[in-house]
Amino acid sequence: MTIRVTLLLLFLCALGESTAQEVLKPRPSPLAISAVRYKDNYLKVTYCQPQRKNRKIFGELVPYGKVWRTGANEATELTTTRDVEVNGRILRAGTYSLFTIPGPERWTIIINSDVGLWGAYNYNAARDVYRFDVPAQPSEKIYDVFTIFFDHRNNLADLILAWDTVQVALPFKFTN
Repeated sequence: MTIRVTLLLLFLCALGESTAQEVLKPRPSPLAISAVRYKDNYLKVTYCQPQRKNRKIFGELVPYGKVWRTGANEATELTTTRDVEVNGRILRAGTYSLFTIPGPERWTIIINSDVGLWGAYNYNAARDVYRFDVPAQPSEKIYDVFTIFFDHRNNLADLILAWDTVQVALPFKFTN
């Protein structure tokens, strides 16, 4: 009886150790957060950062004309604690998925009400809150890692999506 209990405990310990090791492995596309605050409004983007790894990014790894999760792994999420203006329209406080459709000269930005999605596999256009186009611009530097950051100026903040030699900007205005 004691041998059986000991073996069972050893098995459970080994199983727990294996699971813990799997959880602690670094992700190839790690989780990242970019945030900005203006007065009592907090705007945050949660996303995963794929690496360039000497690949051609736009037009190949990320195809033109197709919905992209705007990062890797889970779909990128945008949270605002108060209403904000995005591209001239009011976006209500809440959490949204941020999808894009890259193109060589323009990107379509999609703010969608579905959250908790893996990639864009279950993307549902019927849940789009807003869609608008922004110009794709050459970046001043090469981004080996997909990076999202804010260019914040008083009550204005451009959300910049940058990877490889391309960047796009989403204009936000804090309304309070």
